[in-house]
Amino acid sequence: MIFDPTTDKVEIIGKSAPYYTAEISPDGEYILIARLVEPWSHEVAWWRFAKEIEVWDAQGELVANIASLPLANEVPIHGVPMGPRSVSWRSTAPHTLFWVEALDGGNPVAEVPHRDRLMRLDAPFTAEPQEVFLAEHRIQPWRTAWGAEGGTLMLAQRERIKRWRYVWLLDVDEGTSRLWFDLDEADRYGDPGNPVFRTLPNGHLVLHQKVDAVYFRGSGATEQGDRPFLDLRHMDTGETERLFRCDPDRYEYFTAFAGDEDRFVFRSESAVDVPNYYMATIGKKIEAAEGEATRVLTHRPITLFEDPTPQLRKIKKRLIRYHREDGVPLSFQLHLPPGYEEGTALPTVLYAYPLEYSSAATAGQVRGSTQRFMRIYGASHLYFLLQGYAVLDRTAMPMLGDPETTYDTFVSQLVADAEAAVAKAVEMGVADPKRIGIIGHSHGGLMVANLLAHSDLFRAGIARSGSYNKTTQPFGFQSERRSLFEARDVYIQVSPTFFADQVDEPVLVIHGNDDSNPGTLTFQSEVFFEAVRGSGGTARMVLLPFEDHGYRARESVEHVLWEQLRWFDKYVKNAGTATP
Repeated sequence: MIFDPTTDKVEIIGKSAPYYTAEISPDGEYILIARLVEPWSHEVAWWRFAKEIEVWDAQGELVANIASLPLANEVPIHGVPMGPRSVSWRSTAPHTLFWVEALDGGNPVAEVPHRDRLMRLDAPFTAEPQEVFLAEHRIQPWRTAWGAEGGTLMLAQRERIKRWRYVWLLDVDEGTSRLWFDLDEADRYGDPGNPVFRTLPNGHLVLHQKVDAVYFRGSGATEQGDRPFLDLRHMDTGETERLFRCDPDRYEYFTAFAGDEDRFVFRSESAVDVPNYYMATIGKKIEAAEGEATRVLTHRPITLFEDPTPQLRKIKKRLIRYHREDGVPLSFQLHLPPGYEEGTALPTVLYAYPLEYSSAATAGQVRGSTQRFMRIYGASHLYFLLQGYAVLDRTAMPMLGDPETTYDTFVSQLVADAEAAVAKAVEMGVADPKRIGIIGHSHGGLMVANLLAHSDLFRAGIARSGSYNKTTQPFGFQSERRSLFEARDVYIQVSPTFFADQVDEPVLVIHGNDDSNPGTLTFQSEVFFEAVRGSGGTARMVLLPFEDHGYRARESVEHVLWEQLRWFDKYVKNAGTATP
């Protein structure tokens, strides 16, 4: 369907089909079409289905077939399908296509001089595609962007083993390329952020530039929490100029430029101030400490929203830092309920999600900010605060090690992470060691089940939409690259279903009945539940009708909240008074 906003005219072109891309060329002469075709597979997600990629004219007639891609059901672990991928128009040319192709068979462990190549095809799309650039590492198309003028293309590559990103600048017209900057993907403190975009009159996006410099915005992670920023990064020298940085006692971030580059809109909030928008004007240069803004900013309010839930402002938040037994720095955000009296040990809920890291330095970096204005929505664990619980949020659960073997020590590191968090909360006097519950979703659900099976730190647990038997994913999971047949013991050790007889604390298992995530299909919860119950453990399973990996319906969300509060009230807050 083509809609003309100037005339309100609607034109239907093409036949009915499962299309997933329909992108008009910058000059409006052609349409890039991608549609799914049979066979319909139950083994892979839809984006791995067979597909036809075509170019049509503006009337919907076929001009050229760019690629006919088969069902991608034999892609190597953490690999990519063969053939063109991420086909798109060049934003700064009338009708030129670019795409990426694998040169390693799509296999990330294949030893080859180049993993990917960048291809180009001009209208009328009948010639052979031209090779534009050879990439040593895997190209990340979602991090690729066109410059505002000329043939400039920002292109990102990812080195799998090091988890390292390289950002290149190409001139596809001149055939030149050079490395712009590189970074450790896990290093939040050194993250340069993401480029700001602007829309051309043709409707396509390009980098927002000021002469030869590109605007970047980022979260600005620090040891005290996130402090978002706006930078100007020069293409020639790589030098950056910091135009804006959030105040330490607030959470503020760039939203969009307002007419020109001297004015922009930003959002500002704090733990007690409702978010509002402001118009900022960039002024003269000033001397500033490293990392701080080097320009004077003046601003005026645009909105004056009021706090819809003032009761939540009585909740207190603190950033707590501590160390694991082996010295790895960790942190959590401590939330205390309204009316909390210092020195009172409370029933406590720990919420976390395990993440993999290559070094202790990045694993211990602080995530998030205690200056965010709290809103509680969905089936959030933060609702426990309104029932008198303390909550340890964003609890660090790092998995350190070589990316090839991280999961060899997954369980032992989980236990060490949890022991450190619990010990810190108890030492502070906020958590009653006999009344601590743990909750997690997806990979966090796996975490909950493993900690209940391999430790006695928690009184009860809630595992949501998790995966509890990794042998059902025999060709890799999360960052695990080895197959079941290469690391059989590891697959079993991280799978709590095999240790269900050791789960001697009550566990509530919740799952969407139509979970489409290949790694967390609903039957995983059903089998784990039966294994715990059949071994004499205390378990309850809740299957939510029509729900996917996350829960959307109001009825589902309210039901989950009721189940969670009821479970922990019974087995955590009132521990010792309940019976199975």
